[in-house]
Amino acid sequence: MGKKKYLVLGVLFVLPLVAYLFFASGVHNFAKLPVLNDQVGDLSMFEALDKTNVTLADKITIVGFLGEEIYNKKGNAFNLNQKIYKKNHGFRDFQMVMILPYGSEDAARDLLRELGSITDVSEWKFLFGTREQIESFFKSLKTPYTLDNRLATNFVFIIDKNGSLRGRDGSIDDKKVYGYDASSVADLNNVMDDDVKVILAEYRLALKKYKADRKN
Repeated sequence: MGKKKYLVLGVLFVLPLVAYLFFASGVHNFAKLPVLNDQVGDLSMFEALDKTNVTLADKITIVGFLGEEIYNKKGNAFNLNQKIYKKNHGFRDFQMVMILPYGSEDAARDLLRELGSITDVSEWKFLFGTREQIESFFKSLKTPYTLDNRLATNFVFIIDKNGSLRGRDGSIDDKKVYGYDASSVADLNNVMDDDVKVILAEYRLALKKYKADRKN
């Protein structure tokens, strides 16, 4: 009888604690991903590999800069494809945009073919521009990062449907996150994957609310 009493007391004590820890650790999953910059430049200055019109408007976009020597960043593209793109490209308004300098078109086609051998690459977009155009757009992101002399960086960025840079403002874990290191599988798994889920959930909830409001 005594053991049952302690078991019941233990359950009554432990369950609320477990519930608290669960919801406390999941706060970020139910919050909106903060806007860090609402004045990101547009993509109109760039030319798409497939000659289509690529825009940030009404799209959730992952933007990256692969530079003049794509083969040096090929691993980053495959990391993004496996850890981020394959999980989310079913979301209608999700796209990956890689920005490169003119002259990299053939290398981009080769990379796209390699990615296409393992997944549907319809939402992978490769854009090309001059050095000045690429540097101007990168500067508009207003992050603490820089492009190297080949116009490349390991960091990729989340841009929302309004063309705003999303990330972490330091309110969750005291760490401000402007971009995500695509060369690090750990960063993609532990940080970016979570943040992409948050922003997609935000838009799914907004869409459900919109549909519900229209019915009423």
